[in-house]
Amino acid sequence: MDQAQVQDPRRDIPDLALVVTADTGRTEAWHSGEPSFGRLWTLLQPTYAGTERVPQEWEAGRYPAVRITVVWGLTGVGGWPRTSRAPGGDVAVEREDQLFVAGDGTPWVRTDPAPEVADDDIRWHRVPLPVFTRMERAGLLGGVGGDTGAGAGKGTPAPVWWAAAGLAVGAGGTLLIRRGAGRREAGPPREEPRQELIDL
Repeated sequence: MDQAQVQDPRRDIPDLALVVTADTGRTEAWHSGEPSFGRLWTLLQPTYAGTERVPQEWEAGRYPAVRITVVWGLTGVGGWPRTSRAPGGDVAVEREDQLFVAGDGTPWVRTDPAPEVADDDIRWHRVPLPVFTRMERAGLLGGVGGDTGAGAGKGTPAPVWWAAAGLAVGAGGTLLIRRGAGRREAGPPREEPRQELIDL
């Protein structure tokens, strides 16, 4: 089977994309059914569960500057007993993708399939160049966010991640952190406090 067709059947299908542009810090919410969401879906392939080999320095966090960070969410979940809200009013975090461009111009995605779990499960894959080119020309992918080597360990820096989380809460929903129950190595976060926002 082609790697591009590898999908993880244990994951729910996201219907919300919280997009943080690295060079400006601008945060937007794109919803399923919107043209921008569809183009982003085609570009990043958020149901893709495979990985491709990358240079060792990338694995160590020394990769090109991040262009955008996308936190994929699933709406219409939650409710009692996790929150005091009626069922279906919450947003669950499903995945985090970071897009950057290698020195040869190839667009890559660095994926954390369970950003709330303290593990080292980071995956990489190249994305379709024609889709990337169209989105870049439309100004949807930001500019170069810094110098090569801007990567810093696992996931997005906390201020960026929580900016996206704040947008979800501000849109009228409570943000729930899923523990990726379908993953064998999944479990509660090892660091306190637990990363969960309760309905305000």
